[in-house]
Amino acid sequence: MTPPPLDHDLGDAMAASEADDVPADHDGGHPDRDGSGGASPAVRVLRRVFGYDAFRGPQEEIIEHVVSGGDALVLMPTGGGKSLCYQIPALVRNGVGIVVSPLIALMQDQVDALRALGVRAGFLNSTQDFEERQAVEAAFLAGELDLLYLAPERLRTESALRLLDRGTISLFAIDEAHCVAQWGHDFRPDYLTLSTLHERWPTVPRIALTATATEATHDEIAVRLNLKDARHFVASFDRPNIQYRIAPKNEPKKQLLTLLRAEHPGDAGIVYCLSRGSVEKTADFLVRSGIDALPYHAGLDSRVRAANQSRFLRDDGVVMVATIAFGMGIDKPDVRFVAHLDLPKSVEGYYQETGRAGRDGLPSTAWLAYGYQDVVQQRKMIEGSEGDDAHRRRLGSHLDAMLALCETVECRRERLLAYFGEESTPCGNCDTCLTPPASWDGTVAAQKMLSTVVRLHRERRQKFGVGQIVDILLGKKSAKVIQHDHDTLSVFGIGAELSDAEWRGVARQLLAQRLLTVEGEYGTLVLTDTSGDVLSGRRKVPLRRDPEPAKRAAKADARGGGSGGSRRAAVVDLPETAVPVFERLRGWRAATAKEQGVPAYVIFHDATLREIVMGAPTTLDELGTVNGVGENKLAKYGQPILEVLAELRDEGVLTAGSTPAAGGAAAPAADEAAAPVVAGPRSGVRPAAAPVGSSIAAPAGAGASDSRPRAAAADSGYDWSDEEPEPEPPYWDEGA
Repeated sequence: MTPPPLDHDLGDAMAASEADDVPADHDGGHPDRDGSGGASPAVRVLRRVFGYDAFRGPQEEIIEHVVSGGDALVLMPTGGGKSLCYQIPALVRNGVGIVVSPLIALMQDQVDALRALGVRAGFLNSTQDFEERQAVEAAFLAGELDLLYLAPERLRTESALRLLDRGTISLFAIDEAHCVAQWGHDFRPDYLTLSTLHERWPTVPRIALTATATEATHDEIAVRLNLKDARHFVASFDRPNIQYRIAPKNEPKKQLLTLLRAEHPGDAGIVYCLSRGSVEKTADFLVRSGIDALPYHAGLDSRVRAANQSRFLRDDGVVMVATIAFGMGIDKPDVRFVAHLDLPKSVEGYYQETGRAGRDGLPSTAWLAYGYQDVVQQRKMIEGSEGDDAHRRRLGSHLDAMLALCETVECRRERLLAYFGEESTPCGNCDTCLTPPASWDGTVAAQKMLSTVVRLHRERRQKFGVGQIVDILLGKKSAKVIQHDHDTLSVFGIGAELSDAEWRGVARQLLAQRLLTVEGEYGTLVLTDTSGDVLSGRRKVPLRRDPEPAKRAAKADARGGGSGGSRRAAVVDLPETAVPVFERLRGWRAATAKEQGVPAYVIFHDATLREIVMGAPTTLDELGTVNGVGENKLAKYGQPILEVLAELRDEGVLTAGSTPAAGGAAAPAADEAAAPVVAGPRSGVRPAAAPVGSSIAAPAGAGASDSRPRAAAADSGYDWSDEEPEPEPPYWDEGA
């Protein structure tokens, strides 16, 4: 049996494929806590519960450290296996693991996933009635839980603290620890109180985990959670299966539709928009275009949000169009794409959001439409934001880093990883690697545009937005140009060497480089303190020439066009004759999940189904060797799976021995059969579940996302109609 694939947040086919899977035969205690046998208790839990023989990367070191009673601060990307790092120690140590999480809306799903795997899990939050809370509290006090989920707000209450005092706690796990960073993108004030856990329970180990943190955020987490003396574990932030792409924005909804139809038909995905109105319009546009899409934003009724989230998690091929109020903690493994129609405020936010794609290790897309008005909108939002000048400078620095990622001519993944302090090399799987953009000396073009802005101000006492500036440069005698006599300016028509789109690209990049800025409600262009250096010739202005749309990576190309994208993504490594077997197993899984009222991936992930297809086991012992089939799942689902495979043999779809019938490619080697394949930078394509000790290949591009201001309608086809950006999402438990 090979090691688990590279992710394992609850319900994911990651580090140990699927959340936690502890045998149901607890009999009041944990079968692997007696310390007998050759392997460590943690490894034995991994084998029996998850169906894997070895940990990946730093997981084992982290787990053994926490099992032994040590504190830990873990930085690990989405898909890196964070959840396993506290779940297994909670199962090995005596007592109940307390998991502090801001994800109120997802606690039920997280607990359901754990229970489906045999783990005794519960939660306490404001969604429960008195009887439900009382039952969970009684189970905690009786030692009948392995994991208990709490919102940070609940730990402020004396009743919750007294409850914990009466039980036995194995560890505290602080999930989404970046929420403690005061200037971070997901700050939650109640996280600040978690530093007192160690004072009240000094002998209980604490483990804080996050997928997103710069060095500064990392340090802030350590200070605010009183974890300065904890061991710090930092895994690679690389997500090699994600292809990062940024496209010039031009009618973004139509661009999105083209992407979905050409590359992701039938796939599950997330589309991020800046405002609630944009979410509604985009979702409606997709539905009218034949895409199964749902809206999600904080303005919807809570029951509608819950129903839409449930459909997204449980059904195949649903596209969620959402604001940033959606996504944190979403463990759906087969999200094949994350698209941004608006620019994120920071690289951290972008990385967190795009990381929700491809948690199963299969090829996935992070796509962003980015244009001039995004820069305008973000600059205006910063200028109008609450807080002092220092706060606005911080916001500006976050935006500058995001714009640098958008405008780079270098490998996007290399730039993305560098932001988090990680060195890399060109990946071969991002748009700038696949279709390298040209850079050119834009000094003269910049001088022409800046001169136009200067002359309008000095000679006419006027300020205009980019549209009028470009018309003047191109010598267009538009109605507005004639109205204001701008055809008599000395700069009229001096920019005929570039097209309208190219001039808008110049303006966008000058804004990104802070050589121009915007002011006022209408986003008029004005000079900055550094503009004079360009006009005087003291500063050169290198610019990026937008390339043609990037080619898909070779591995992604294998998915082709047509319909049923979700299925193609899942069977990307299956021979053609194996696809009917996979589809039959998916049908069985869907029916079983519906019967049990859980998402399909709680039963088995696609990676596990693929390995079953290629191994075609005939006995429970053979099925038990498949990655992701632990003892509990073998007992629950083993016989039904064997019956499905037997029916396929009777129908001639499977040969009498094992593998899919006739003419298809031979089944891969046992250690590769179900390995998610990811595009690597130097090695092309390799299995994600390579043996422990080998490295998952390199970086793959980074993308950015895009934000649309009201003034954008004229040049982008996007209607902002006085919309406001979505406020920060209400994750906290207000009823705690």
